[in-house]
Amino acid sequence: MVNYLPPVASRNRPTHYYLFFPFKNRKRFLQLFAAFLLSGVFVCGIPKEGKAQHGLLLALSKADHTLAIVDPATLKVMAKVPVGQDPHEVAASSDGRTAYVSIYGGGSLHEINVIDLVAHKALFNLDTRPLLGPHGLAFVSGKLWFTAEGSKAVGSYDPATKKMNWCMGTGQDRTHMIYVTANAKRIYTTNVSSGTVSILVDTLVVPGPPPGAINPPDRQKRPGNMPPPPGFRPHETWQQTIIPTSRGSEGFDVTPDSAELWTASAEDGAISIIDLRSKRIAGKIDAKVFGANRVKFSPDGKLALISSLANGDLVIYDVALRKELKRIRIGHGAAGIMVQPDGAKAFVACTGDNYIAVIDMKKLEMSGHIDVGGGPDGLAWVEK
Repeated sequence: MVNYLPPVASRNRPTHYYLFFPFKNRKRFLQLFAAFLLSGVFVCGIPKEGKAQHGLLLALSKADHTLAIVDPATLKVMAKVPVGQDPHEVAASSDGRTAYVSIYGGGSLHEINVIDLVAHKALFNLDTRPLLGPHGLAFVSGKLWFTAEGSKAVGSYDPATKKMNWCMGTGQDRTHMIYVTANAKRIYTTNVSSGTVSILVDTLVVPGPPPGAINPPDRQKRPGNMPPPPGFRPHETWQQTIIPTSRGSEGFDVTPDSAELWTASAEDGAISIIDLRSKRIAGKIDAKVFGANRVKFSPDGKLALISSLANGDLVIYDVALRKELKRIRIGHGAAGIMVQPDGAKAFVACTGDNYIAVIDMKKLEMSGHIDVGGGPDGLAWVEK
């Protein structure tokens, strides 16, 4: 402590006054003390990893036409927001403030509902026309990406401008589910009726000779000797690779290391595994998951969960061994799957049973139910 003798005029103050105010400048002391307290509050208030301790589960009810906002810790429904007539999939913005719900109609409708997750209310409906049948959704790199099954296409919407800013055709039947990589440079879709997976890659095209250019007089193809077409400039374009899997391949997921894509077929019950580096089939498992609807990896990539809409089974696979670990009977028809980021619990929409099954991921057992309304289907996670 600083030795400080108070002025004579102040020596009638009690001794403890000077113990707490040893500085000549009391105002400066109070400023420093306040700063200390505030810094302590903020340091203590931020979790170690700078993330919310838990998020929220979003769940759609097809029968009730609602989006339920669920606290996954208590399994209680916090709020319900009305949505359109045939809601199928839901995705949340990166900041957790907005949800997007695809209104599908078997490929005939053309709306995506925009929901305020803070005020628990609908904001507006995004009209996707001329793209029809929005279904699969992903919010990546500040944009909403979606499949348009009725138009055999994928597209993206920019919330900053409130405009559709890109689309591309796949030429495949029932382009249904979508996955977009974190850098938004690759898009994967399943094309259910064509029995294929599309890999779309954002590619830089650099100047070169016109396609099929021939150098006379020897008529040998020598692209390096030919100038690019007039006015040609480097630009980005999307290139598609189509990989045959099995007809009915719908649900799919990408491993956390981005190495493989697993998709399950509702028709033959097989799991097709695609090596995403070589863009080739790396293996096929005769899993007998007939009626397969969705596939989801655990956050650590060790387990794959496959739901069956035909019999209500949740089939769990060891990813490294490509071996079935367990089948859990969770109802009469299992659809959408969501696994908590910490891997402790999984949620599976049991459409025919009108509940969401809660799965203990350590015990690999069903531990409870959540009532979010009739015909639950699409699920999503949002950070608080």
